[in-house]
Amino acid sequence: MEREHKITLVRIAASGALLGISYIPQLSAGMHIALCAAAYLVIGADIIYRAVRNLFRGEFFDENFLMSIATAGAFAIGEYPEAVAVMLFYQTGEMFQDMAVARSRASISSLMDIRPDYAEMEDGNGTLRRVSPDSVPAGSTIVVKPGEKIPLDGVVLSGSSALDTAALTGESMPREVSENDSVISGSFNMTGLLRIRTTGTYGESTVARILDLVENADTGKAKTEKFITRFARYYTPAVVAAAVLLAVAPPLIAGGEWLVWLNRALIFLVISCPCALVVSIPLTFFAGIGGASRRGILIKGSNNLETLSRIRTVVFDKTGTLTAGRFSVTAVHPEIISETELLELAALAESYSDHPVAVSLRDAYANSVDKSRVADVENFAGEGIRARIDGRDVYAGNEKLLARIGIAAKRCECKGTIVHLAVDGVYMGHIVIADTVKPQSTEAIRRLKAAGITKTVMLTGDRHDVAETVATSLGIDELHAELLPADKVRIVDELMTAEEGSSRLAFVGDGINDAPVLKRADVGIAMGAAGSDAAIEAADVVLMDDNPVKVADAVTLSRRTLRIVYQNIAFAIGIKLAMLLLGALGIANMWEAVFADVGVTVLAVLNALRAMRTPKR
Repeated sequence: MEREHKITLVRIAASGALLGISYIPQLSAGMHIALCAAAYLVIGADIIYRAVRNLFRGEFFDENFLMSIATAGAFAIGEYPEAVAVMLFYQTGEMFQDMAVARSRASISSLMDIRPDYAEMEDGNGTLRRVSPDSVPAGSTIVVKPGEKIPLDGVVLSGSSALDTAALTGESMPREVSENDSVISGSFNMTGLLRIRTTGTYGESTVARILDLVENADTGKAKTEKFITRFARYYTPAVVAAAVLLAVAPPLIAGGEWLVWLNRALIFLVISCPCALVVSIPLTFFAGIGGASRRGILIKGSNNLETLSRIRTVVFDKTGTLTAGRFSVTAVHPEIISETELLELAALAESYSDHPVAVSLRDAYANSVDKSRVADVENFAGEGIRARIDGRDVYAGNEKLLARIGIAAKRCECKGTIVHLAVDGVYMGHIVIADTVKPQSTEAIRRLKAAGITKTVMLTGDRHDVAETVATSLGIDELHAELLPADKVRIVDELMTAEEGSSRLAFVGDGINDAPVLKRADVGIAMGAAGSDAAIEAADVVLMDDNPVKVADAVTLSRRTLRIVYQNIAFAIGIKLAMLLLGALGIANMWEAVFADVGVTVLAVLNALRAMRTPKR
């Protein structure tokens, strides 16, 4: 591209020099015309060539045709310097426009500078070979040193480090990883040496999927883009017909001067080029998608970006979306022993279980569990566990388990799963376990409402009392609990049917369990999808981390992008109509006509690039 710009600069300089020489007073009229013709061909030959080529292809009335016919007409009526000057100005504007577009695409590409250059693959005897990431098979061992990008998704075999995932998630806080932790390609290894077993090939990796998604983000055209394409298809022939009428009708009807009206018609043609709309509107969408990707928000095409801007109802799945999706101890209520002793009993009783409740109890105890103290473990399905601990019978479970041995469990007003404990027939207390609300969820709901979202809804398969506590604390407008997957689809259908006018509905879920609902909603938003193939495939918008505030960010960025689109449409059409009227009345000359075409395009392109900037929260 830089080479093309240099060639264009040389042609502009050469044409300008020839035009300047043509003004030397001592030159004959013939030499003046010859120099102007040479200057015109130097700067305009490529435009004339493209116009003729496109005519043979059946592509009539594009900007090359309009510029060629207008400047050739100027030559025909003796306006030689003006014809050259128009081409000079037009080519200069086109060059700056191309440079702006190229710079914007380069900037957007740099936002996603996550493509790994190589992988250090370990062979059987521990020797490292530097290879292309494409050639690393699944199940291989790779080594990533500090300062290198992780080339493929995998699991840490040995080592620990801090990973910079900002290019993937938009978050600046490093992520600590150690043995057995999963890591995703595109992350930047900051501190330690990592040996990683790859879990897939490069083509299946997170980084490859993200790059493909961003690079092909303009494949789905928005309705506004399609309208502009149709508009240009009908607009250009219409203005050509209007220019012909402008050149012919007034002299025939009122007996005016033919050359005057022909000149006005040629100016009218130059003004009429729809470049500003055709170039700036797709660029605005592309810049908006690139700006969102910088924040870890991947939007699949400008059609989804446009739909996202019209969202008025946001439906959330609860578990893993508004809540952490992990059980944790929220309250400990001992009766005749201490909190620590109650937690120790529970952790020992659940020491052989992999159930999420058991894991949360062991995590809450925080100390190492001596399994040698535990014997004769018996599981009661749907009720709990009996275990012999230090020679004593310990029961840990729900009210049904305690009723089995004739012990009345104390009633607890806390919301969540209650684990009651009894030792040798004596009630020892209970522990409350719940899925905790994410710290960012309250802010996410507040910002969505501030952005004009009229209804927030929460869907969950959890118990109604537990879900109601979460919904009330967050300020959710509507709640549906104890749902099966099919119920979620049915409720989303009902909510979509109730939407009025152009309003649309978004569903936010984890992208794996909620794939049917993500597909059904006007916009499916998968959250926390880094490394999740299912999420990237199912959703229209992919949030690379699990921060629900980014749902509000996505809505805000989409609306900002659409505002810029509408600004460019209003600006371009407004200036065009004004200049077309001035040209038809003979007030605007060729120079002003070119400004109306090229100048407006450059200004619209610069405005479009604002969509790439992401305002601070």
